[in-house]
Amino acid sequence: MMRRLVLGDHAVGNAVATSVADEPGTLYVVTDDRGWSTTLREAGIRATEGDPTDPTQYPDDADVVVVAATDDARGCAIAECARVAFPDATLIAVCTDTIDETQRAAFHRVADDLVEPADVVATELQSIAGDDRGDRMARLLAAIRPLSEPLAVVAHDNPDPDAIASAIALTEIADHVGVDSEAYYFGEITHQENRALVNLLSLSLTATTPESFAVDDFGAIALVDHARPGVNDGLPPETIVRLVVDHHPQREPIDERGGYLDIRPALGSTSTIMVKYFQQLGLTPDESLATALLYGVQTDTDGFTRGVAPADFEAAAFLSAYADERALTKIESPTMSHSVADTLAAAIDGREVRGSALASCVGRLAERDALPQAADKLLDMDGVETVIVFGYDEETIYVSGRTRGSAVDLGETLREAFDQVGSAGGHATMAGAQVPIGVLDAVEDWETLSVVVHDTIAGRFFEALDTAPEPGKYGHPLVRFPPE
Repeated sequence: MMRRLVLGDHAVGNAVATSVADEPGTLYVVTDDRGWSTTLREAGIRATEGDPTDPTQYPDDADVVVVAATDDARGCAIAECARVAFPDATLIAVCTDTIDETQRAAFHRVADDLVEPADVVATELQSIAGDDRGDRMARLLAAIRPLSEPLAVVAHDNPDPDAIASAIALTEIADHVGVDSEAYYFGEITHQENRALVNLLSLSLTATTPESFAVDDFGAIALVDHARPGVNDGLPPETIVRLVVDHHPQREPIDERGGYLDIRPALGSTSTIMVKYFQQLGLTPDESLATALLYGVQTDTDGFTRGVAPADFEAAAFLSAYADERALTKIESPTMSHSVADTLAAAIDGREVRGSALASCVGRLAERDALPQAADKLLDMDGVETVIVFGYDEETIYVSGRTRGSAVDLGETLREAFDQVGSAGGHATMAGAQVPIGVLDAVEDWETLSVVVHDTIAGRFFEALDTAPEPGKYGHPLVRFPPE
């Protein structure tokens, strides 16, 4: 339940208090304006007549604090006291249109958001704390703000545009509350479009390895676009994770007692969630981040044709005002590498079709990101509705799948096929899997290995299709937060 506290004067605070008085949660007002406190109490709002800089007048807890004073110096003093009393709360301060830079800097040291002029604060508060979204935002900031050491934001292995953009967006939110952070990924960025995204936009993303990444060097670990340490990332499986932001459905519950969990399977991308965060915080992404987030939404929804929700369109509309259209065009039209062309040719040549399903082994991988590109292309074949394309390196078999229509929940199908021998996950229309090569019987040469891999992976896939669940059969987890 959202706990709101308004500190200050009638002239500014009344619009704030009355705008959220009927919203779920609690509202408490501390003011030295006797007439206003009496009016509020008569209206059924808990109000205390007292000094807003006196913490003894405050309630025991608050998720969101609004400092609403007609004088900036007084507002700064109230804000400083409120921050000490409620270090984990979201603090919004109202300033006048004549505020000087010294006072502005003083506000920014303690407030999460500085709103001017005063007549828009009610709208701002409604956006940040007016409903269940406020609970989510308060908990997100409460998970980040107390950190005294850097936050490591970890994308999944070989990150796609959605993971790249989301990781960087979360570092921007951490920076907004004064916490150092850095975005990391394991594996490689080999897809030519993904490389173009990072290079053209000069995105700050650090490659790391399981050997060089030290969990103890950070105040907390955050996962974006995936939800479990050690599954599709190089973290130790026992890593304690402070934050998870993802849009992929989870087959098993996640222990959320130690941190912040926001999983929204109804949305088409994690980038969309990040846009919602920015909007609630009143932040504007710079051109590079806006372009990356827009591309993240586009690619994960396959140009707004796969698993798309109204919120994805809304996020794209918001980002379009800030994105670099020329850079986006260049990112979307990179040259195709020889290895991608070779993988596509191998996928076409090695395809096995049973009914409307297709499976193809491309052999030894030169570029892992070529697999989803090949799967997308093969899905365009006449009569084909479900596709997996897979290949391998010395240690792992990688599977990328696509389907169209609602006949098959591909994420659940791949889990059914490969969870007992590896790991799998994804959405109803787009999913993937990884299988250790060691699960296969000993093979003398690579040529024979390709046949064994094809028979094993394709066999499990086609078998799982016979009992494949339809989308919606398995319930999706709701957005969940740590208990009070």
